[in-house]
Amino acid sequence: MGALNNAEVGKYCNEYFVSSYQKVATFKIVGNQKQGGNVAAYFCAPDGRVLHCVAGPVDAATFLRESKWVVETTKTCMKDSTGKDGKMDGAKFKELFRKAHAEKLRTEFGIVVEAVTYDPPEAMDEKDALTYRDPTGRPLAPKLPPPPINGPDVTISDKKFEAMQKEAAAAPGNRYAACGKGGGRVVVTNQSLVHQIMAAHSMAPIERVYGTVFENILGEKISTKPVDVVKPFTWMDKDGNRLRPEKALPPNGP
Repeated sequence: MGALNNAEVGKYCNEYFVSSYQKVATFKIVGNQKQGGNVAAYFCAPDGRVLHCVAGPVDAATFLRESKWVVETTKTCMKDSTGKDGKMDGAKFKELFRKAHAEKLRTEFGIVVEAVTYDPPEAMDEKDALTYRDPTGRPLAPKLPPPPINGPDVTISDKKFEAMQKEAAAAPGNRYAACGKGGGRVVVTNQSLVHQIMAAHSMAPIERVYGTVFENILGEKISTKPVDVVKPFTWMDKDGNRLRPEKALPPNGP
């Protein structure tokens, strides 16, 4: 993600987050170029529950804005879910964070969903149809249902909503989504879909969330398959071993 090369982004992330990465999608390396695959950044609580996500590559300004939103929203929700006894109510925090995602979806994209503030039991087993699987059929992650889109925000003008839709139509990953009430459809983006999913599943463990982000939002196939090196780098063979130069280099370099 190119945004992580930005000095301001790096400074902010180092101050508020501990960063790591993991490969979850299939892609190939042809020569020295990566082909296929995608990227998602997850903002998690210390125990691995997902607060927010940035789906797909974005510029530094967007990544920094989303990072700051997570930090400030977390502070607000912690404060508002803490009682007079000084103890924080975890269920209240989760409810407030999901409502914050629904509100961000409404104010930034003009799309209305109702936050789901409870977690129904969703056991995942090998026979569960609502499961993302690897090529061998082994279950990897559950398919998380998003809350239905109720339609455009009726409190904003048609002109403003049209402008929001036009901006969404120019964003990466734009597509149409059906409205659950009254029919019709709206233009959604990778990031608006993130808020829709998070309005029902924020604070779920990352192992339950990543499959829906990669397959349903980014359109990628999650996999445990290693990177497929089609044509090796010039200095490595297909197995990743460094090649010897065709002729010996002089002691002091070329």
